[in-house]
Amino acid sequence: MTVRAATSRRWPEGMRAALMGAPLVLLLVVLLVIPVGQLLLLSVWVDGSFTLAKYRQLFDSSVYVSVMLITLKVSLWTTLLAVLAGYPVAYLIASLQRDRQARWLFWVLLAFWTSFLVRAFAWIVMLGRNGVVNQLLLALGLQETPSNLMYSLGAVLVGMVHALMPLAVMTMLSVMENIDRNLPRAALTLGARPGTAFWRVYFPLSMPGVAAAAIMVFTTALGFFIVPQLLGGRKEVMITQLIIEQVQQLMNWGFAGSISVLLLVVVLAVFWLYDRVLGLSSLIGESARDRQRRGADGLLPRGGDALLGLLGTVSDALLALWPRRRRAAAGEGTPLPLRAVVVAVLVFLAVPALLMIPLSFGRTGLRWPPSGFTLQHYEALVASPLWVSAALRSLGIGVGAALLAMLIGTPAAFLLARSRMRGKGLLLAFVLSPVIVPRMIIAVGLFYLFARVGLVGTPLGLMIGHTVIAVPYVVMTMVAVLRHYDTRLDLAAQSLGATPWQTLRHVTFPILGAGLLSSFLFAFATSFDELTISLFASGGLTSTLPKQFWDEVTLQISPVIAAVSTALFAFAALLITLAEWLRRRSAAA
Repeated sequence: MTVRAATSRRWPEGMRAALMGAPLVLLLVVLLVIPVGQLLLLSVWVDGSFTLAKYRQLFDSSVYVSVMLITLKVSLWTTLLAVLAGYPVAYLIASLQRDRQARWLFWVLLAFWTSFLVRAFAWIVMLGRNGVVNQLLLALGLQETPSNLMYSLGAVLVGMVHALMPLAVMTMLSVMENIDRNLPRAALTLGARPGTAFWRVYFPLSMPGVAAAAIMVFTTALGFFIVPQLLGGRKEVMITQLIIEQVQQLMNWGFAGSISVLLLVVVLAVFWLYDRVLGLSSLIGESARDRQRRGADGLLPRGGDALLGLLGTVSDALLALWPRRRRAAAGEGTPLPLRAVVVAVLVFLAVPALLMIPLSFGRTGLRWPPSGFTLQHYEALVASPLWVSAALRSLGIGVGAALLAMLIGTPAAFLLARSRMRGKGLLLAFVLSPVIVPRMIIAVGLFYLFARVGLVGTPLGLMIGHTVIAVPYVVMTMVAVLRHYDTRLDLAAQSLGATPWQTLRHVTFPILGAGLLSSFLFAFATSFDELTISLFASGGLTSTLPKQFWDEVTLQISPVIAAVSTALFAFAALLITLAEWLRRRSAAA
């Protein structure tokens, strides 16, 4: 009798968990597991029989192995440079008060939410023979004729680091904000010098954020194709460019599947290693206490303490060169050299997109420096039915995808943050699978599925495709919000007689309103800037704004693109301002 009663009490909770997680699981099974599985199956199943011919073709030629090695090299260098340059930015922002933090964070978020295409196109303008960099070098007398800065490894690395550094900063910042700043201060009171206190106390605590940033940047770089396609030459071809070629030009699905398997194996191996060391839960804002409970903070290799001690000694020696009066005046404030480094990084992130603004109003097109003033580029933009229809289509698809992602992802976030269900780690890995699997593989898999069910070139196909990649960001955002939510408010409402639904409606959702709107904006921005899925699922029949932008940049470079870039840049700034207003309103409530 007791067992039966206990079972009956547990069953509703299990049923609730199933209902909360079922929509997300169904979405990912139908639109991720099945399409990607079919694509990978095509690589070994030809004419009704099993074969490894596509893999023999893949490894018989040194070209494909060389391209994979180039992809790994570019991704590793991008990861190293993005994390190294982004660490001081995240450190400084995490050390500031909330109001001051928002002003510095604005520039990181502006780069983070500005379209990859806008930033890549900005580097085309900056690095061209008549671009900003060459004009500056000529003006300074450092060269007599313009240099060929485009279509090289250096140009690709600059564009890749610029594109992915904001992701590294945001990932590291999520960990650094949870580090207790009293710990380094305690080390100072015990006689440690500032450099030693940082390297021996603070830096080890920030290592989970560094590791999370590294894996996010590395895996994103592996599946990147925008920057290599626009800024790279024949020697900087990435593996995703081969997949695009096999599908769009040769329609060789089997060989595209074998290349996808090679890329997927590399990505899964990296995530498996990361999960063994840190656990995937660190990617959704796991607290330092939880990491210590799992013993996941010991990331430094053998001999790491000695290395940190050496770095602390060197840092203290360099700090000793800073005049004592300035150190005393700074007190516990941020050292001037650190601020200078951060400002330089933020200028690097912001200037390329900002330069599009004067070019969009100049009469000389994309030549630098611009001269004159005109609105003809904006007039041409508004008068173009292609651009207007693409913008309206992107807005509609973005809103629809964001709403679907919120409806599906929010219950799953509640399940991950509050329930004690078994298999939560497996569910988390499943939720993060659209982030783990390279987007190019998802796009090709969806294209193959949509072609069979008639969704290619339809707004509905694009909307549900964008929902797949937006859902993880909604879940990660809402889990982070729910971790800081005081559940005693819900218990107090229920103790006063409120039902679970009344508690959810009148207590939980009003308090979480800003978080819900932030997750909506995040999902909307993800969909609005999505190119990879749109490149395939549109079928050349309907263009979203990123697809139209891509076609214009790859086929012909028009000054109208500068006007589009400026409009997208302003739109990103508007979204960030709105998100910050929502945060302030929520904090004041």
